[in-house]
Amino acid sequence: MKKWLIAAGVGLAMATSAQAADKIAVVNMSNLFQQVAQKSGVSSTLENEFKSRAGELQRLEGDLKSKMQRLQRDGATMKASERSKLEKDVMSQREAFSSKAQKFEQDRARRSNEERGKLVTRIQSAVKKVADDQSIDLVVDSSTVAYNSRDVKDITADVLKQVK
Repeated sequence: MKKWLIAAGVGLAMATSAQAADKIAVVNMSNLFQQVAQKSGVSSTLENEFKSRAGELQRLEGDLKSKMQRLQRDGATMKASERSKLEKDVMSQREAFSSKAQKFEQDRARRSNEERGKLVTRIQSAVKKVADDQSIDLVVDSSTVAYNSRDVKDITADVLKQVK
């Protein structure tokens, strides 16, 4: 009788774990993020948004380099007042360039984070909708799973269709 109860308990535990596996799914978030970002053109949007400022920084950098080269090349033969004026000009231009470059990088990083946040929100909404539609109780990122049996459903493709 005791063996029968143990066997029944083990069988019940196996049935319960098999039933729970039907309500668990995995999703490849990094793959989804990459594909959605490509399809929505986030990188090209950001590139176009910052194109003029990047061009201005390149122009300033080129001008600064040419002045520095001139100072290095002709500095020894210049009049002291002319060399001093050029050195001050180079220093002030270097500070202005550094300040503008730092502000540019901060703005670009902020906008990039905003766009990433929007994508993550869209993907999370799609994951929730697919999970609700398919009666899934738990969705786990596939990169955080050490082992995944064939019984666990991968809903990455379904989520990608939902995000479109």
